[in-house]
Amino acid sequence: MGPTSMAANLERTEPAGFDLKPREIVEYLSRYIVGQEEAKRAVAIAIRNRWRRLQLSDKERAEVTPKNILMIGPTGVGKTEIARRLARLLNAPFLKIEATKFTEVGYVGRDVESIIRDLVEVAVGIVREEEIRRVEDEAQQRAENRLIDALLGTASGEFAERGTTSTSAREQMRDLLRRGVLEERRVQIRVSGTFPGGVHVFPLAGMEQLEMDLSNMLERILPKRPEVREVTVREARQIFLEEEREKLIDKNRISEEAVRRTEETGIVFLDELDKICATGRSGHGPDVSREGVQRDLLPLVEGTTVNTRHGPVRTDYILFIGAGAFHHAKPSDLMPELQGRFPIRVELSALTRDDFLRILREPESSIIRQYEMLLRTEDVELEFTDDALETIADIAYQVNQTSQNIGARRLHTVVERVLEEVSFHAPDLAGQRIRVDASYVRKQLEDIVKQEDLSHFVL
Repeated sequence: MGPTSMAANLERTEPAGFDLKPREIVEYLSRYIVGQEEAKRAVAIAIRNRWRRLQLSDKERAEVTPKNILMIGPTGVGKTEIARRLARLLNAPFLKIEATKFTEVGYVGRDVESIIRDLVEVAVGIVREEEIRRVEDEAQQRAENRLIDALLGTASGEFAERGTTSTSAREQMRDLLRRGVLEERRVQIRVSGTFPGGVHVFPLAGMEQLEMDLSNMLERILPKRPEVREVTVREARQIFLEEEREKLIDKNRISEEAVRRTEETGIVFLDELDKICATGRSGHGPDVSREGVQRDLLPLVEGTTVNTRHGPVRTDYILFIGAGAFHHAKPSDLMPELQGRFPIRVELSALTRDDFLRILREPESSIIRQYEMLLRTEDVELEFTDDALETIADIAYQVNQTSQNIGARRLHTVVERVLEEVSFHAPDLAGQRIRVDASYVRKQLEDIVKQEDLSHFVL
């Protein structure tokens, strides 16, 4: 892939997939994330290795297992943002989840195998969208024919009075539909119903998947009751289109392909891994539960088979990316076996004042650009001067140093406070241009500037 195709891939709204080079992945991440080059390179290489493995023969591929990554760094430095951007970039099953959601098997809470079940559902969604795109033209044609049938049934008397033949009437109706002149006409249609009632028999936490599986099974087994509804042509077209899509897509193929993609290209981003570290040696209390979660996670990371509603899924080749601040615990507090399953360690550095300034200026989705877009909807133009951005960066960094350090998230709180008055009065400021300079920033944040030790109450 040359430079031109790389640019095209990165500008597409569709995910680019695994075929990007590591340099291209880093360039993409750098459009949204400041610094942390080591972490970007590590995930870029891991993603490229997924593509490389798929190029091997079946025998060679079976011997190549993913090298899982552990990202270590304080809160607000970009760990989660890297995961979020990867999810948008990759045309592959990707799941971000917090380790704190899980409890040891036998206790109330989610069991760790639900990670794989959720990952498969992500894959099903991806494959389903592809299948829908594949059958879209035929589905639209079928939906249009059904809509014509419904309209002719409603207007049969009108065409009979004109003496119009059936074929001619259909073509006239088709022409009217395509010109959009019938969109608000009401028509009676017969639609597929649902099985009567719902299934709500497992109210306990952790039983949601079983309830969903039972509900889906009953929906397939029990007869559906067709319904007659009166809707507009616009609504009828969408109802028919969705029904025809469902008829045309191969659900078995979707399940099979989703399982295959999960096994071959699935990625799990396991956040807050430090929260399940056992920090003491008491042998009881929360540390026991945390170690239990680690023990349950270990088979998933090592490689096991998890039963899902779409079939058994092997986890041997799923890539796991762990992340955590590790303030009160160390990676060495993890079980040795689990530590060994995350051989690649990358440390993300704390953000400096200059990093804050770059975060305000450089990313395509910076908070400054977000506010500019939001207020533009009220016909209000925001103009930030360079000294305003420097002052915001200074104050955010200073507050982080004197109170809880929450990284780049502090910028959101500070900017929100700076623009609070403008945001509140924006509907009455239409057509105006608001200039935000250093003095304006200091005025809005004067309480914080004067009394830093109160910042943790204000921010």
